[in-house]
Amino acid sequence: MFDLISIAEEAAPVNDAAMRRPSANGEYRGPERRRGPSSLSGLLIAMLDEIDYGMLLVADDLHLLHANHVARAELDAEHPLQLLGRELRARQPRDVALLHGALTDACRRRLRRLVTLGDGSQRVCLAVVPIPAPGDATPTSALVMLGKRQVCQELSVEAFARAHALTPAETQVLKALCGGARPGEIALQHSVALSTVRTQVGSIRAKTGAETIGALVRMVALLPPMVGALRRSLAAAAERRPTCTVAAGYG
Repeated sequence: MFDLISIAEEAAPVNDAAMRRPSANGEYRGPERRRGPSSLSGLLIAMLDEIDYGMLLVADDLHLLHANHVARAELDAEHPLQLLGRELRARQPRDVALLHGALTDACRRRLRRLVTLGDGSQRVCLAVVPIPAPGDATPTSALVMLGKRQVCQELSVEAFARAHALTPAETQVLKALCGGARPGEIALQHSVALSTVRTQVGSIRAKTGAETIGALVRMVALLPPMVGALRRSLAAAAERRPTCTVAAGYG
């Protein structure tokens, strides 16, 4: 089983000018010929770090092979999963068997599982998916994808607002709408008249082409997730920690 973090650290930077030069025998030495497995693994890891969904790759022996930036940033003091030293555990005792069973089913039985951990606003759904080795040989790894704890990501909302030339005030209204607030609540939060908020909502709908507030929120919810620079820098520090082993509360 490859350790993706080690592979990425060994990947050398690509020299674009050198890649454009022909080889001695005249053959083209483009990306498909110059980039080996290490370089490709580094690119794949960088790609995963730009996806605003937490993803962890777990080996068949339940050791953690890789966690993208967002996964490490998501595992805060309130997340139902937690890092304890070199181990990833379910925070609540009643979730221990669920996590262990899902990982075992994925790695050893190649079954897909959807597991819900935690309570209240910190309730999170995990998708645990088997990832067979190349050639469909054993062993099998498990991809653990962390569910979102909010519908619309702030950076995606801001990018959407810029793309549709929304004003700063309209952007704040849009963020509040995506957070589930009603126009009356937004007016109270911003200390403005309800008529002002309604005018802003009308302007947002006109600029985006959304017929209703519900349609507007759906447009934003379906946007591609974007990783913010702050979250990326915080997670980068977490990435420098040693590779962890996965433990679901068993000895």
